[in-house]
Amino acid sequence: MSIYEVHTVDTAPEASKPLLRGLTGAIGMIPNLAAAMAESPELLKGFLTIRQIFYGGTFTPGEIQVLALSNAVENGCRYCVAFHSTMALKEDVDHDTVEALRAGRSPKEPRLRALSNFSRAIVRHRGHVTEGDLQQFLAAGYSKAQALEVVLGVAVSVLPNFAHHLTQCAIDEPFRAQAWTPADVDTAAALSA
Repeated sequence: MSIYEVHTVDTAPEASKPLLRGLTGAIGMIPNLAAAMAESPELLKGFLTIRQIFYGGTFTPGEIQVLALSNAVENGCRYCVAFHSTMALKEDVDHDTVEALRAGRSPKEPRLRALSNFSRAIVRHRGHVTEGDLQQFLAAGYSKAQALEVVLGVAVSVLPNFAHHLTQCAIDEPFRAQAWTPADVDTAAALSA
């Protein structure tokens, strides 16, 4: 059982209220995780700010979801896997790609494979990727600047992934069809990826 409230605009700390109103205006709802993060206006503001910067970067909407889903699986965040699986499918990421990522496997499409593998290597090794990891990412057509942008994507993922580990808020109804547990990961495939 969580000790964190899933806030509404009315119950949130004063500094979180405009942030929650902004989410309602931008996406038509306040996701439970954002509502739980609202307990700390600083965390919510930091997350929304850095998320906006990352989402305005050079990756396509589908690539953003592949990266976020890869990170959520690596970090074992049930909420974020459900959320980003739903969003990836809305961004026309292939169903097989979404299922591979949810199982901890690499996508078949070479460019998305390189993106997912590079992001997972950054998460797994706390940024200490090998020269080979970087070269595979660059060989897929990404730039050196985008390698650093993946670091930004990892930072964006860590905030909600770790916040959910603390808050354990329920998955919103629109994302429940994509419910996931860490047991869904194909461990052998994930370790060899």
